[in-house]
Amino acid sequence: MIIGIPKEVKTDEFRVGATPLNVLELIKDGHSVVIEKCAGEGSGFSDDEYLKAGATVVGSAKTLYDKATLIVKVKEPQPSEYELLDEKHTLFCYLHLAPLKELTSVLVKKKLCAIAYETVVRDGELPLLKPMSQIAGRMAPTVAAHLLSRYQGGEGVLISGAHGVESANVLIIGAGNAGYGATEVAYGLGANVTVINRSSPKLEEIKKSLPLVKTELYSASKLDELLKKSDVVVSTVLVHGGATTPKLITKEMLEGMKKGSVLVDITIDQGGISESSRPTTHTDPVFIDSGVLHYCVANMPGAYPKTATLALTNATFPYIQKLANSGTLEAIKNDLSLELGVNVYKGHITNPAIAEIFNMEYKKLEVLIQ
Repeated sequence: MIIGIPKEVKTDEFRVGATPLNVLELIKDGHSVVIEKCAGEGSGFSDDEYLKAGATVVGSAKTLYDKATLIVKVKEPQPSEYELLDEKHTLFCYLHLAPLKELTSVLVKKKLCAIAYETVVRDGELPLLKPMSQIAGRMAPTVAAHLLSRYQGGEGVLISGAHGVESANVLIIGAGNAGYGATEVAYGLGANVTVINRSSPKLEEIKKSLPLVKTELYSASKLDELLKKSDVVVSTVLVHGGATTPKLITKEMLEGMKKGSVLVDITIDQGGISESSRPTTHTDPVFIDSGVLHYCVANMPGAYPKTATLALTNATFPYIQKLANSGTLEAIKNDLSLELGVNVYKGHITNPAIAEIFNMEYKKLEVLIQ
């Protein structure tokens, strides 16, 4: 198989879909790898390293897409890449289609196979989302601590407090991978941390490891009460299957929050938790609504591309190998986790949540591949 690793074109995205070591393994397996010039530079990998591993370096995305059948990316295709896609391609990357109707329609029209990292499921877990969730979660309190500074527009509260002065109140919404990571770091910074979640088992896990962290079971009224007291709110709510994040923070709730408080909406890839949330970039990361600073960067781990690329490819590479060694059809037939990752296949939406969001026709993948 010919595997293509394009340079990411999404704003402020410096991660890359495969490392030189990954390329070396694919070459050993008998495949060809084509990588776009400078694709790995932002993550600290030079073209020479890819060449030494056996890859072919090409000067344009068009050449890469023309040659390759398996396209391994990090983020979803951007409008400038749409025309490069065709039905011979299997696309393997983060898609997060819930807020992206145009891209969904393009993928259907192109009749390719699109497999989303975020909907690959194994043993009830999301193995390809987990490493990025952990990084985003660990980033969130440090980002918020910076934004609380008066010079950033925040309320001027030091997250750790000081002798005789209370620490900042940090509310973590959700207790999954990102939520746990955010809780650990916020607690380590000395914040007064509360975690709210819909079910108790994960809250109990947090209590065992971090007994001073407060925990609450979710209700709309409890969330509203906690929001009013919070200096920092970190949203880590995730709905499995690629569905849109529920808008748990209404405009009215937002207006009741402290002026100069900070909302870090990790869930913005799936639409965000607040009615006020909209995607931002690392170059222009913050906007203010109702006096609340919103940090809604859609690729938070991209701020640390070397760490993020290594963590991501550690998780994705076994699946890349399966797709390359077996071919797309056999790989998804023989691996239920990969099958669950398929969002679009040969002109049909195969993810029921995405079909419902856009009122588009849904087809069961098992019917299409039998």
